[in-house]
Parts: sequence; structure tokens; C-alpha cells
Amino acid sequence: MLFTGLYLVAFGTSGVKSALSALGADQFDENDPKEAVHLSSFFNWFLFSLTAGAIIGVTFLVWISTNRGWEWSFAVCTVAVLLAVLFLSMGKSLYRINVPKGSPILRFAQVFAAAIRNRNLPIPEKTDELHEIHDKQEEILERTDQFRFLDRAAIVRTNNGASTSMAPGPWRLCTVTQVEETKILLRMLPIILSTVFMNTCLAQLQTFTIQQSTTMDTSFIGFHIPGPSIPVIPLLFMFFLIPIYDRIFVPLVRKITGIPTGIRYLQRIGVGLVLSAISMAVSGIVETHRKSVANEHNMVDSTEPLPMSVFWLGFQYAIFGAADMFTLVGLLEFFYAESSAGMKSLSTAISWCSLAFGYFLSSAVVEIVNKASGGWLASDNLNRDKLNYFYWLLAGASVVNFVFYLVCASWYRYKKVEVKKVESSGEGDAKGKVELIQV
Repeated sequence: MLFTGLYLVAFGTSGVKSALSALGADQFDENDPKEAVHLSSFFNWFLFSLTAGAIIGVTFLVWISTNRGWEWSFAVCTVAVLLAVLFLSMGKSLYRINVPKGSPILRFAQVFAAAIRNRNLPIPEKTDELHEIHDKQEEILERTDQFRFLDRAAIVRTNNGASTSMAPGPWRLCTVTQVEETKILLRMLPIILSTVFMNTCLAQLQTFTIQQSTTMDTSFIGFHIPGPSIPVIPLLFMFFLIPIYDRIFVPLVRKITGIPTGIRYLQRIGVGLVLSAISMAVSGIVETHRKSVANEHNMVDSTEPLPMSVFWLGFQYAIFGAADMFTLVGLLEFFYAESSAGMKSLSTAISWCSLAFGYFLSSAVVEIVNKASGGWLASDNLNRDKLNYFYWLLAGASVVNFVFYLVCASWYRYKKVEVKKVESSGEGDAKGKVELIQV
């Protein structure tokens, strides 16, 4: 029963995280300069809301579970979720809702199927020779020179030089826009893969920091901070950093760059990856100091807390909190902005997959390091383990991962969109001139 409940929580959370950010972002028009500024701000405040909820979870709910029991914590969470559903439903009539246009995964499959079917045909050099529908699509993607083999999906087959009279199905012929949607997803995959290792570092930091805190002085103005509440340190830093970033940093940089988001999405992600590497290096330094304190006071095998405040862990946590702020929001903005209208929710869902894969990978990393190093983390005594070496290894691997990210980011091509602009004929009728403008 317990695991059934936990898996249902995971199932529900996956739907909320993938759809909620896309629903909120849909309330803003990307093509409106004024609304584009608010769109970037929305993702910052979305993370701020998640941070505020997490702070309540690791403080108030931990206190309830410790002093009143787990059943009371779960009851509070249940009531909170029910209220969330109620408030979400109350605002339904106010939302700007984009009507689904079919499964994006099915559209991707159609592109590959049509491209394989036309694999023996030469790829046209001119875009005009490829299939496109200009009347029914509000957003038309311009052809790019990457993954050109997929362009075969938009080749119109002819019989003896003449076009066939029968309209081919979607599994035989796709539009250039549909092909470019598939290319966008393929270009995004290396970006998402380059952020997985950062989340692996996050998983290690959360796990070992709590273990480190059990060996340190957790007193604070007369109170003792429980181990599960230690993550409140980075959350508090993020709680204050996000408003500063959104209200001070972005407006200042926007005046210099002219970019609504201050810096580009890929630049923001890159800053986060650099900060995560620095955080791992700082973690190694703090752990080295913690072990030296244990040696100086002959407390290597002692179960008593060391004369060292747990707030030393705040240095590594603060830096990683800033890294998370840059990378997570950068990923959400990047995937939402670069996706076509029919794949917004799918793209934001993929960005959360980086977190999931990173946590899965963390277990494998510990096993591999233990076997390769002869047991850096195999002891039950953290004072005798080589956790500082492990942190420095993660820092070095993070630098290599950042280099890989730079290669992927420089290779990436931002999408080019042609938006239909309707000019009135001046006679009061609905008919007008349709002009394609590139943005």
C-alpha cells in the first residue's frame, strides 16, 4: 500500500510538472515584446513557487512527521493537493488554452517513416521543391541544413514527371514544418544529455550532505536542525536569489544586450553548469576541513558531533542553489521557446527528465567509483571515507561535461519561424493579403 501511494505521487507529479509550466507559459504571447518579457519572468517565479513549497516541506512537514507522526504529514499533503485542484479548477475559464493538435510523438514517427520510404530519392537543394502548407498553419518553420536526410519526408513523389492525383497520407508525405519539428527535438537531445550529470551531482550532494550533517554541530540559537531539514539551506538561498535575479539582474543586463531574458537560454544553462562544478570543488574543500577537525580532536571513530557548525555546508549548497536556479529555469525557457506550437508540453516534460536520469545515474556512479577506487565510499564511518576525493572527481567530471555542453551549444541552431501576417483589404471583408514574415 505504501509503495502504491508513492508511485501514484510520482505519476501525478510527472503530469503536474510537465503540464503546469507549459500552461502558465501559454498565457503569454511570445511574439508580443511586452508579453515576452513577462514570459521570462514567469519561469523565474514558477521556480520561486516550487522553492517556497520545498521550504515548507523540509521544515514544517519534517516537524510534523517528527513530533506528530508520518500519517499527519501525509494528511497535510493530501489537503494541500485537494486545495490546489480546487484553485486550478476555479481559474479554468480565465486561462488561455491552446487546443491540442495531435500527438507530437506520432508526428515525429511520421517524419521518420516518410524519410525512410523516400530514402533513395535525391534531396532537393531548393526549399520550394519540398511540401509545405501555408494556409492552415499559424507557425511555419524555415528549413535548416542539419539532419538533411529527414528532408526526404517532405519530397513530393511524381509519376513520370507528373504529380500524383491522389493526396498522399501523413505517413508518406510531411510538411517542412513537421520535419523541422523533428529536427528541433534531435538538436535538443544533446543539450538535455549535457545537463544530466549536473543532476547526478545534485543527488550526491543531497545524500552525502545529510550524512555529513550527522557528524557536525547542528545547534542554531538553541535549536537542533534535524538532518532532513538540511536542504533548507540552498532553498533559502534560492528563495532570495530568484527575486534579485528577476528584478535586478535581468533588467540591468537587458539594457545592455537588448534580449528580453537578459541573457540567452543556452548562456544561462552554461552559467549553471559552471557553478555546479565550482560547488563540487567547494564541497571537497569543506569535507577536507571537516576531516581535519575530526583528526585534530581525535574524533575519527567517535559518534559525538564534531566542534564544527553544520552551516559550513551552506557554502557548497548556496553555490549549487544558484546553479540550479540558472540551469533549471534556463532549460524550461529554452525548451518552451524553441519548441513549435504542437510540442510545448512535451519539451518542458523532457527538461524534467534530466533530473530523473541524473538521480538514476547517481547510484551507478557511486558503485563504479567504489569498485575503481577500492572503496572510497564503502566504509560506514564517513571520517575514514574519501568523500573529499569523490567530490573533486565530480568537480573534474563536471568540467569535462561543461566542455561537452559548449560543443553541443555551439552546434545548436535556433529555430527560424515565419509567422503569417494578415493585412486588411480595407473593404471591411475578412479577406486580406497573407504575408510571411521571418522572426
